[in-house]
Amino acid sequence: MKIEGGCLCGKVRYSADAEPTFVGVCHCKNCQKGTGTAFSVVVELPTPALSVQGALQTFTGRGDSGKATYRRFCPECGSALIDEAEVMPIFCDSAQPWVELGGDRQRFPKMPGKSSRPVGAARCITVGPRRRMGA
Repeated sequence: MKIEGGCLCGKVRYSADAEPTFVGVCHCKNCQKGTGTAFSVVVELPTPALSVQGALQTFTGRGDSGKATYRRFCPECGSALIDEAEVMPIFCDSAQPWVELGGDRQRFPKMPGKSSRPVGAARCITVGPRRRMGA
């Protein structure tokens, strides 16, 4: 699958020719604050498949797991583009009460069967709900 996109100002572009290893919607407080919205759409890709053109700036923080997180964004327009973490938790128990995504979707307080998802050799492209892939 060909995946392409980039930041608002166009100075950073990304592309991958790979099937996502995971696609989901995360409602954790970090994703809410990182996107400035109620949730983040997460598309996990194998690191070797992802190509990034342009300079990125990194914000280093801590996730709910206590492990380091790395939010990579365009230094010019501030668009959030890539998240990396030692552990990538996916939550819906922190969802805003007014968010209704509808449809017949599975919902989990945290990742099914465990409290967090080890990322390994993968990077996540995060897309706020008002952005779309291929923009």
